[in-house]
Amino acid sequence: GQLVESGGGLVQPGGSLRLSCAASGFTFSGYFIRWYRQAPGKERELVAFISSSGGSTNYADSVKGRFTISRDNAKNTVYLQMNSLKPEDTAVYYCNSRAVWGQGTQVTVSS
Repeated sequence: GQLVESGGGLVQPGGSLRLSCAASGFTFSGYFIRWYRQAPGKERELVAFISSSGGSTNYADSVKGRFTISRDNAKNTVYLQMNSLKPEDTAVYYCNSRAVWGQGTQVTVSS
């Protein structure tokens, strides 16, 4: 299986971005999908996850109320809508399913 992230970039504080994670090579709809992030010099942290059907989601306290995870199983894609971005959200964002990881997409929040 393969996961490919996209949608990262440079945004000002308070701005928004939507990340996408496109899956191929496995039965996407059968698995939880997780978004992680890793900032320079810090450990990788779990940001959010979504159940196989999309009916259950969970968020890190640091992003709760600002980020929304969703999925479209018909398109084999998971999204992470990020609003009210802060400089501390700067990191490489990865999606994950079981042992499969994407290559990551850089998000930089800076004025």
